[in-house]
Amino acid sequence: MFPTSRHIALAAVAGVIAGAVAVYVSSTLPGNKMPAPAVVANDTASSASADDKLCAAKADSAKAIAAAATGHVAAMMPADPPRSLKNLAFNGPDGKPMTVADHSGRTLLINLWATWCAPCRAEMPALDALEREMGGENFEVVAVNVDTGDDSKPKKFFEEIGIASLGFYRDNTLALFNDLKKQGLALGLPVTLLVDGDGCLLANMNGPAEWASPDAKKLIEAALAK
Repeated sequence: MFPTSRHIALAAVAGVIAGAVAVYVSSTLPGNKMPAPAVVANDTASSASADDKLCAAKADSAKAIAAAATGHVAAMMPADPPRSLKNLAFNGPDGKPMTVADHSGRTLLINLWATWCAPCRAEMPALDALEREMGGENFEVVAVNVDTGDDSKPKKFFEEIGIASLGFYRDNTLALFNDLKKQGLALGLPVTLLVDGDGCLLANMNGPAEWASPDAKKLIEAALAK
């Protein structure tokens, strides 16, 4: 009977290990090998900040912008409610940490992407074209790469497809994605957020779009008019 008991014990241990591995894999983004950092609950989440109160008052603007989301960008949904994203953090083109608040006064189309994400790769030239045509003092496409590791792979991809107008924004820690996931804004990649000059989220989308289309330009024009 001893070998049988030993086999049962080994099988039980193997089951525990397999379960642990399953949890580990499910906590990572596809294509990455780094586990997502643990999310710590915010003790002040129950009380809206002054920034969130400012943004919540923009519900009508969010609905008006969503009404302009048609055709190729019809998947862009109004923020419900609009909320402050001023504290979203990533690295700027100079490699230094920054937040959405550093773009104060400028409407942003924030796009999270990765080199292993096929839809992300496909829409990058269109995002570059949108920035080239409409980017300036009042508007910027902020495409944030979320590959783990160093900058070599995403920079090589930019060079290979001739990206010339987009700034090279980065977050290789998955913290940005996990922050948006915690807020219910990120289901996968790509993720796109339309943020106004006060850092308020007005609309968001999961999945790709044709960002160089007249539909996309109409959407940005509607956002700039608010």
